[in-house]
Amino acid sequence: MRVTDLLYAAYERHVRKSLPEQNLPRHVGVMLDGNRRWAKARGAQTADGHQAGADNIKPLLGWCEEAGVEVVTLWLLSTDNLSRSPVELTPLLGIIEGAVESLAAEQRWRLHPVGALDLLPDSTSQVLKQAADDTAGVDGMIVNVAVGYGGRREIADAVRAMLQEHAARGTSIEELAETLDVEHIAQHLYTKGQPDPDLVIRTSGEQRLGGFLLWQSAHSEFYFCEAYWPDFRRVDFLRALRAYAERDRRLGK
Repeated sequence: MRVTDLLYAAYERHVRKSLPEQNLPRHVGVMLDGNRRWAKARGAQTADGHQAGADNIKPLLGWCEEAGVEVVTLWLLSTDNLSRSPVELTPLLGIIEGAVESLAAEQRWRLHPVGALDLLPDSTSQVLKQAADDTAGVDGMIVNVAVGYGGRREIADAVRAMLQEHAARGTSIEELAETLDVEHIAQHLYTKGQPDPDLVIRTSGEQRLGGFLLWQSAHSEFYFCEAYWPDFRRVDFLRALRAYAERDRRLGK
């Protein structure tokens, strides 16, 4: 083993030991960004970058388990990404399908698709639904797989579902307007029943939400990492946890 590897391992252990067990996030959202730039920097094909990113998902979930995280939301594909050229989008969807099937086969995590599945090809939406069915009985960490996801679309879908529900009950618009509050909408989000994300991590140096969990992240802490997603290491994750633990969360108070 090289000296640099030994130093890296020692530093990683130091960061892990310094984390306060009582002040770690229950729900972590991760924006897996930078696959294309990772590939370009290496002179590789875009699909190679997406595959390298997919290969880094299982390690991340293992790190989350070690930290006692209960829910992880992985943003794999946005609604905006669906407008990419078929030359890139088709293999990307195939990589996502393969990654989701591999996660489900582990029978270690409970997979929950979040996104506008109706916008996806039938094969992709079927893989996501099947993964949810196959892991429904798993007593493990919940993993939200955000494919075809957009925060604005989620809120619009939630409002639409809420209106349809009340219409079926015979509630008038006037009656609904009198009683409508944020919880009515929250109960129809893709992540309904789950805690909101405590920590949102974005890789690749970008410092913007891009529409990720717009509603749920109102009180989230954000951590922006320079590493491209395929290069995101355990120590990067531990640093994000350390930064989270050191913050004074006032939750808007």
